[in-house]
Amino acid sequence: MINQTMKKLGEERSVIRELFEYGNRRKAEIGAEKVFDFSLGNPSVPAPACVQEEIGRLLREVPAEVLHGYTSAPGDPAVREAVATYISAAFGAPMSASYVYMTCGAAASLTVALNALCNPGDEVVVLTPCFPEYLVFIGQAGAKTVEVPTNGAFHLDLPALERAIGRRTKAVVVNSPNNPTGAVYGEEEMRALGGLLLRKSAENGAPVYLLADEPYRELSYGAPPVYPMNVYGNTLVLYSFSKSLSLAGERIGYIAVSPQCADADGVFAAVCGAGRSLGFVCAPSLFQRAVSACLGKSCDVELYRKNRDLLLSGLTACGFSCIPPEGAFYLFVKSPEPDAKAFCERAKKYELLLVPSDSFGTEGYVRISYCVARSVIERSLPAFGALAKEYGL
Repeated sequence: MINQTMKKLGEERSVIRELFEYGNRRKAEIGAEKVFDFSLGNPSVPAPACVQEEIGRLLREVPAEVLHGYTSAPGDPAVREAVATYISAAFGAPMSASYVYMTCGAAASLTVALNALCNPGDEVVVLTPCFPEYLVFIGQAGAKTVEVPTNGAFHLDLPALERAIGRRTKAVVVNSPNNPTGAVYGEEEMRALGGLLLRKSAENGAPVYLLADEPYRELSYGAPPVYPMNVYGNTLVLYSFSKSLSLAGERIGYIAVSPQCADADGVFAAVCGAGRSLGFVCAPSLFQRAVSACLGKSCDVELYRKNRDLLLSGLTACGFSCIPPEGAFYLFVKSPEPDAKAFCERAKKYELLLVPSDSFGTEGYVRISYCVARSVIERSLPAFGALAKEYGL
């Protein structure tokens, strides 16, 4: 018999992906300009010029058998060195290339890190609302997910976290700027989290790791997010260039194990072992080299800010309620009826594709991804207005 868990995952795709595929069908049926697809976090802002320039240079100057050949399993040594140097210089966090592992994006980073750390029966704390695939990745690693709601402003609820972290807790996953809420955790609350994890590690007699999921780091509209390694030693940063460089389809990122981790060498060896066992070795060679020349660069984040402001003001004018996001490219909007799924189904009547918050571990909200062309937002506002009238907003 085949693996029934895997069969079920294959048959029941994520709500986000289902909406995306539904949107593709509707675009084919009625025309793309008539469908307002806010389902997928697929960047619309072009990659910065350095990406194309570096790819062109590599294709011209590096022999094909080198450029398209295997790198070392954890990544090209020069790329790992460049990443470590950048982390040290940009964030003041001492880093060595020997603790950098190149990956196929943040999903691979999360999967590898969880398998490196977790033993069967361990618990991993996630903060809800959260990216739904966390639960899939944690389960695949043989661990149990413990969901802890954030507070009313979608920031850390430290008392709730303290109650949730127990003897079996192996890690806490933090995502800031956050998908789906756009919250950016401030330095004070992150330092408080670091202090909490330090105390809990002492109580447990074993580290409670902080897994910092960082694909949206550069997409912040205020003060830059605090660097997690600077507030807590037992940290693994799980980074992706998908959003910062608009390279979602190229699947390139890295794991950075803090040198301050207890037994950092052992943790990195476990990362290498997990990558080996899962087949996540030798991340794409061309894009390893390309991103190493673009460290610290980003797409034009101001375009996302303008999209946020246009959509936020438009929805607020219609009567919808939303806490203004501090980063990423999502609005988390209060559903005008308790059943967010029903609200999203009604929105389809106006060709509005919105993701119900049930997928993220929270009821009563919808996620609207505004990493779309500005024209999509402009054309969608009358549809949102018509939808709002149905609810008497």
